Amino acid sequence: MTDIRRTQLLTHPVDAPLDRLEAYRVEFAPGQRGGPHLHPGPVTGYVERGLIAFERDGHAAIELGPGDVFFEPAGETIRRFDNLSDRESATFIAFYLVNGDQPLIQPAP
Repeated sequence: MTDIRRTQLLTHPVDAPLDRLEAYRVEFAPGQRGGPHLHPGPVTGYVERGLIAFERDGHAAIELGPGDVFFEPAGETIRRFDNLSDRESATFIAFYLVNGDQPLIQPAP
């Protein structure tokens, strides 16, 4: 039998009432920008393809590539989530922790 290898990529506390998890594959067109936004519930995910500029409010922007993980706390403004390539699409998997009928994403005020 082959050994199973687990590599921890992310641990983050979650302090929110939740009733379900929704997972989505999201594709950004070349050069597409996410725009400032927030989520009512926490979101975590990983990049499948492409390069993404990720900037949380009060944090420096970082570059995410294939296999990199991210966490977006509930209610915190995400300043950037942008496809850095103007020629290639970028794809990521997002896991939304949801409660009730709340929207998955909202524009930042």
